Amino acid sequence: MTSNVTPISPSASIGHNTDDTHQRNQPMALDLGWVRDVRVNLSATERRVATLPGRRTVKKDAQAAWLLKAVTCIDLTTLNGDDTEGRVRRLCGKAARPVRPDVMEALGMADRHLTTGAICVYHRFVGTAVSALEGTGIPVAAVSTGFPAGLSPHHLKVQEIKASVADGAQEIDIVITREHVLTGNWQALYDEMREYREACGDAHVKAILATGDLKTLRNVARASLVCMMAGADFIKTSTGKENVNATLAVSLTMLRCIRAFYERTGIKVGYKPAGGISTAKDVLTYQFLMKEELGRDWLEPDLFRIGASSLLADIERQLEHHATGAYSAFLRHPIG
Repeated sequence: MTSNVTPISPSASIGHNTDDTHQRNQPMALDLGWVRDVRVNLSATERRVATLPGRRTVKKDAQAAWLLKAVTCIDLTTLNGDDTEGRVRRLCGKAARPVRPDVMEALGMADRHLTTGAICVYHRFVGTAVSALEGTGIPVAAVSTGFPAGLSPHHLKVQEIKASVADGAQEIDIVITREHVLTGNWQALYDEMREYREACGDAHVKAILATGDLKTLRNVARASLVCMMAGADFIKTSTGKENVNATLAVSLTMLRCIRAFYERTGIKVGYKPAGGISTAKDVLTYQFLMKEELGRDWLEPDLFRIGASSLLADIERQLEHHATGAYSAFLRHPIG
């Protein structure tokens, strides 16, 4: 069944959005009453997300427009033990021209400046990425605080954040200490997150909750609220290294917390699902969920990012199919 999901016009802005039109999140006092009052109805959550893929879809030009918008929200990522400067530079080149020129021309978009939302790398490659992206307007995001386990000594985590910012990272993806959530030590989580926020300075901070390790949706919701209270600019599902990463149920839970935070404070906090989102069909479902739960503003890269590596290749492949009517091999759409 095709719904009346509003198409995103291809004539709308699809480049990287560098104009922060909303107020940045500032730390507030920890409200333990609010945190402890949080409840999540698991069965209702599962029913809600189960209906989404089947009753929400877009076709043809509208689908192409949604996918082009998705490209602008991708944090194009390489976080492997065998990363090299050459790989990072190639990835930066792809971020600056994420869809092949012939495909953009066939879509009537050859004159548009389309880029991904950011490049996400380890601290070791921040300087390389900053240099490779000079003049593109694409920010560099660095994973930090002992990514992915987050079990390094605290002072080293803070130093790593400051080092990445000094090297030119404009966004920092931090990892929370899962133990604080699992033991209900919300004050410790708040204090940790607030110190990370301070260490980031002007760089925006995304709080990775590692939701696959948090056991329950209630823990996910409470951790989301605490991190937002401590000043997180984004909350993010996963490192991509857990056994379970981004899921629709977790996403719905986190989006409802973002909505509640916005309704109470007037502050818009961003959302980043990461891990396991690898197809165009997947990303469309996440976009529909964002639109329905939070509204049109949360479809822009200043409030929505997707942590992904292989996703871009499938989006480019689907866009080529839309333009030419034929599917091509994945090897024709390298990502780095």
